[in-house]
Amino acid sequence: MIDIAIRYGFLALLVGLVIFFSVFANGFAGPRSAVFIFQSVAITGILALGVTCTLVVGGFDLSIGSVATSSMMLAAYMMVVLEQPAFVAIIACLAMGAFIGLINGLLIVKTKVPDLLATLGMMFLLVGLQRIPTEGRSIAMGMTLPDGSTAEGTFSPLFLQLGRHRFDFMLENLLPAPVIFLVVIGILVWVFLELTRHGRLMYAIGSNERAASLTGTNVNNYKILAYMISGVLASIGGMLLAARLGRGDIASGTNLLLDAVAAALIGFAVLGAAKPNAFGTAMGALFVGILLQGLTMMNAPYYTQDFIKGLVLVIALVFTFSLSARKAGGH
Repeated sequence: MIDIAIRYGFLALLVGLVIFFSVFANGFAGPRSAVFIFQSVAITGILALGVTCTLVVGGFDLSIGSVATSSMMLAAYMMVVLEQPAFVAIIACLAMGAFIGLINGLLIVKTKVPDLLATLGMMFLLVGLQRIPTEGRSIAMGMTLPDGSTAEGTFSPLFLQLGRHRFDFMLENLLPAPVIFLVVIGILVWVFLELTRHGRLMYAIGSNERAASLTGTNVNNYKILAYMISGVLASIGGMLLAARLGRGDIASGTNLLLDAVAAALIGFAVLGAAKPNAFGTAMGALFVGILLQGLTMMNAPYYTQDFIKGLVLVIALVFTFSLSARKAGGH
């Protein structure tokens, strides 16, 4: 019974949540509601997959939310202020994400700063840095720049399609493009972590760093790689957000970190994995999306949503780890 509860308890909770909202939230069960859920889940899920990679090596990345908003601001700045084509903006954002991941990794492995402190410091640094070029203002087409001139650049229509295009799937215009990105990235991360030698070595580092280094694994390189993957995925999330909003909005990334971390941690509870994993993270992101959409449609006050999200996260983790511990103890 404990085995079944560990493996399928969370998925049963997910199904129960869908049934509950379908009954009590008017219009929740419709395809348009599903679009909103997928849309909200896509960017959170991509960031959460980055967090998952750092959790696998026994680390933790608190800077992903600010990397995503910095990427959003950089993409907007490159196109609107510097009048660069979309391709250049995309390359710049990916390079920035990889560079920040590299700095995070080097801080952690070379200077021995604990991962939480290193990435927290980076988070504050980026939150300040992204506001300096525009003196704290959001970036929109036709905006007045700090020197008094007007921004002449525009968002490339092709770039905006990355966040706004919807594919026909059973219904017309049902599936948002960011969801396709999430599915593709989720599959790539899952294959990398579960099926490649590199992924298995990263899990080995997370479970016992000393034993992994004694077998000849280059622990430092894999840790740096994990933070670089996290940085690149966060920058992709930021670009998709910029493409969806059509502006560089200073305030739009506030909940990204909390939701992504929640999704990655809820992933521990999926199928009784009790470890970070890509499939669990994707399910965790879906869970957070369904919960928020359902609460919104039931007109739950916005200030209660974080409380309920936190409560569900704590219950899911307690459920998983206490049952797993009981199983391991043979009770």
